[in-house]
Amino acid sequence: MNIVLCYPVEPKHIAQIEAAAPGSTVINAGQQGIPEAILEADIFCGHAKERPVPWDEVVRRGRLQWIQSSAAGLDHCLVPSVVESGIPVTSASGVLADQVAEQTMALLAGLLRGLPTFFRAQQKREFIRRPTRDLHRKTIGIIGFGGNGRRLAEVLRPYRGKIIATDWFPTDKPDTVDELWPAARNEELIAACDILILAAPLTGDTRGMINARTLATMKPSAVLINVARGKLVVEKDLVVALNDGKLAGFATDVTEVEPLAQESPLWDLPSVIITPHVGGQSQWRIDDMTEFFCENLRRRTQNLPLLNLVDKRLGFPAWTPR
Repeated sequence: MNIVLCYPVEPKHIAQIEAAAPGSTVINAGQQGIPEAILEADIFCGHAKERPVPWDEVVRRGRLQWIQSSAAGLDHCLVPSVVESGIPVTSASGVLADQVAEQTMALLAGLLRGLPTFFRAQQKREFIRRPTRDLHRKTIGIIGFGGNGRRLAEVLRPYRGKIIATDWFPTDKPDTVDELWPAARNEELIAACDILILAAPLTGDTRGMINARTLATMKPSAVLINVARGKLVVEKDLVVALNDGKLAGFATDVTEVEPLAQESPLWDLPSVIITPHVGGQSQWRIDDMTEFFCENLRRRTQNLPLLNLVDKRLGFPAWTPR
């Protein structure tokens, strides 16, 4: 059995995978080698970013038995041919939740406490007190209550606000949220909260969900944080809302097209913070991803349910506590 990898493993990770799947051949294809190597794969684990994967040909060959994404997002592999095939797909939802939560808190605190303004003032050597806003006692909305959304709620709970989350599977409400609504109430949540955090996958239902119409329903004092996928937000509509004072601020780790174009107006808006898709970075990222993959390898060998098994038509897994 060939296990083909496309994430930045080290020799120790390859040895760990070989131990979890005795008798298998583990191939570290890397970003450049993946289009060719995946054609001979029985199992694929990774996230191809630099070269297109011939998914249609992979499906036609009928050899690939399982896709384990090394990312929470699945738009890189859920092409129509894979969705229609019998190939199971599992995601990395929750594996990087701690790091995504840290990134979210950095963006959110920076925006509310006026850091873009104060950084610009620092460059001018200005020591002037300016208004800031609070995180405590606010209504916080989280769209997408999978692994990342649930960890965010845990981190935000001590700030004594009201936390409302929405999800396609609004079950198993933890104490960290005050209310858990179905995704059908997303627009109601968008209008109700002071802080809106996007933690949802990119699907046909979520693409462009933050647009001129939904932005018009938000409180002018509200802020928007995106740590999910850039295409959830229609950026031209967002720029208009920010320029017109209909939204107080925006902080994001993702953009509609990456990298963000040099000519994008978002770069120059004073109420915007942009980071270059670094929310999943961590000292332990590859260790944690490999451990998760090995656990699923063991489960597959023992005919146990795989963790984070994706409903390919919805585009994400139903969250189950681990």
